Amino acid sequence: MTREVAVGSAVFGGGRPLVLIAGPCVIEEEALTLRIAEQLRRVTGDLGIGLVFKASFDKANRTSVDAFRGQGIAEGLRILARVKAEFGLPVVSDIHDIAQIAPAAEVLDILQIPAFLSRQTDLLIAAGRSGRTVNVKKGQFLAPWDMRNAVGKIEATGNSNILLTERGASFGYNNLVVDMRSFPIMRETGCPVVFDATHSVQLPGGAGTSSGGQRQYVGALSRAAVAAGIDGLFWEVHEDPDQALCDGPNSLYLKDVKGMLEEVLAIDRIVKNRGVICNE
Repeated sequence: MTREVAVGSAVFGGGRPLVLIAGPCVIEEEALTLRIAEQLRRVTGDLGIGLVFKASFDKANRTSVDAFRGQGIAEGLRILARVKAEFGLPVVSDIHDIAQIAPAAEVLDILQIPAFLSRQTDLLIAAGRSGRTVNVKKGQFLAPWDMRNAVGKIEATGNSNILLTERGASFGYNNLVVDMRSFPIMRETGCPVVFDATHSVQLPGGAGTSSGGQRQYVGALSRAAVAAGIDGLFWEVHEDPDQALCDGPNSLYLKDVKGMLEEVLAIDRIVKNRGVICNE
């Protein structure tokens, strides 16, 4: 069984119910961010599960130099601090270099290491030293057992509050595939494991100057991953994904979140009540 990692009122691992990490890909503007946070809090509150609000203050790995990257660290953290204060939600955002860690750690409950940076030793160590929970997204180029090394780098700082997130592996050009074996393999580290379902249906660079996506498969992959015994689920959501400034093709409609959550939570209850995830 994985150890428990508490993030505010949300607790990942230890056989506890599924936790949702959700929000827009990037902070587009303040009012929209607050509306999404409020709706997600209402839905997860009704369903009785933990929620961590996710939105990136900067997306440093966009396909095109002209792509929208977000509000920047100062304004983005101000907006995320408002989400924490007004809705009582823990928050997570990406960090891309060591200089971002100190200001980010003053606001964020989870520092997220993007998949492309999951082997960056100095970044992982600095994030671990912050004392915050660290969520490492598995690189599309890594095997699941390779994540032991990322965990070891962070644990070397004395920080064991670590989440590992699967987001698919490169499979030919502009395509990703999810190997369901990765969930039990990564859970052997003792860290809670999260499935980033929306990025796993992304088609990286598939639209030429931006990434494409296949949101119609998010539900099926989410149900399969929950049946495999994950500890958390990661969804990017938007009021109108087709008009989103980042990752719209793979983001979910906010209005669909409750129904999809009800489906996966039914599976989560069956798996955890039967002890399926406790046989490691």
